[in-house]
Amino acid sequence: MIELREVRRVYSPGGTPVRALDGVSIEIASGEFVAIRGQSGSGKTTMMNTIGLLDRPTSGEYLFAGRPVSALSSDARARLRGRAFGFVFQSYNLLPRLPALEQVELPLLYQGARDRRRRAAGALARVGLAGRARHRPTELSGGEQQRVAIARALVADPLVLLADEPTGALDTATGRDVMELLKELVSERGLTIVLVTHEAEVAAYAGRSVLMRDGRIVEDSGAVPAARAGAGAAGEPGA
Repeated sequence: MIELREVRRVYSPGGTPVRALDGVSIEIASGEFVAIRGQSGSGKTTMMNTIGLLDRPTSGEYLFAGRPVSALSSDARARLRGRAFGFVFQSYNLLPRLPALEQVELPLLYQGARDRRRRAAGALARVGLAGRARHRPTELSGGEQQRVAIARALVADPLVLLADEPTGALDTATGRDVMELLKELVSERGLTIVLVTHEAEVAAYAGRSVLMRDGRIVEDSGAVPAARAGAGAAGEPGA
């Protein structure tokens, strides 16, 4: 579903080039749960932003569902982003005065979708918050606010959920609950999840772990060794 080919992203703060991504190549299949981990400055958030069409590569190629997207216009990128991706952030990004149900409705409102209230209520129920639909963020715990954010990301039925440090503002027990929920979404709905974290414990919930350092992938538990890939191509056409 997602393929980056030799992607580079170079910033020049103060005129000094910084390689946030330095020749990154990766393939992520539909239904995978992938954790991208690394320390601050490793390039993991830039990689997620590139996948989610929030940032453009300086060079290289990005294909989504087999379609080159690097050169799409801003409008085309926005349409694809709204249709294919849901986003969850560490800070929840909830509007302070809106109750949970209306928070979850927002993506559907922007899309002009019908039956918004029913779909939003269903998304809240899916994350265990059916009884908190009328509560505002200040009336919800941190874990409940993150579940509202997850429901909002899911309500438009995205193909990919992108989560940037989704447990970073939560205590350990609540963070585990959120991660178990994300794991369930992969197994029950076949959702593709790409999660950014610096915590090994959080990354362990994913089926695949990718370690980044200095803008490069240095470890990938899901990578196919070249020798095995070559053998499969030559001798196992039906595998």
